[in-house]
Amino acid sequence: MERHVNMAEISDGKRYKSTDMARIGCNECEGCSDCCREVGSSIVLDPWDVYMLEKNLSCGFEGLLGRHLELNVVDGVVLPNLRLLENGEGCTFLDEHGRCSIHDFRPGFCRLFPLGRLYEEGTFSYFLQTAECRKGNRTKVKINKWLGIANLAAYEKFICQWHYLLKEVQVRAKEMDEQELRGWSMYFLQEFYVRPYQGDDFYGQFALRYEAAKEKWRNQ
Repeated sequence: MERHVNMAEISDGKRYKSTDMARIGCNECEGCSDCCREVGSSIVLDPWDVYMLEKNLSCGFEGLLGRHLELNVVDGVVLPNLRLLENGEGCTFLDEHGRCSIHDFRPGFCRLFPLGRLYEEGTFSYFLQTAECRKGNRTKVKINKWLGIANLAAYEKFICQWHYLLKEVQVRAKEMDEQELRGWSMYFLQEFYVRPYQGDDFYGQFALRYEAAKEKWRNQ
């Protein structure tokens, strides 16, 4: 989900690479789970997020939908997001102690927090959201360690490709009629989320689907 904000108001003014250190260490949150409770439908999931959930929970997209995920329109395109329970109970993956039960394979949005991504000129940098986490006296941690993602270079390439493809669709969605937009939304949902990724080669399979989508998009 793209945000249009004044960076000077929400960040420390710095842009970070994954090899940089930032004040994001929170001593494992010390039991706090506020960031998992009051986020509405803002945790929009990308294909890698859903792949990791399916792989580690041994279920398909349909098995996640309704119980843990829901579908919402994001800038004209239907995308999945984490489902939150009512009355402040938060994410459905919180256990009885308020701790994340999927921490090892949690979505990228959750891994980032309290970092964000700033997209510019076909790439992105990280930035620190200074007011999002109420934990004080945070320690410096290297961002790649904080993210804890194997093969981070491949992941960051995927993030760029997905963001800019989706942005292109969302921009052109404003010019589509309802039937055409519905068709493209269902295509993206089916090809990138519903159709399973086989084995461990997510990035290779995503690349093939990405190129097919770009070709289809060019030839529409």
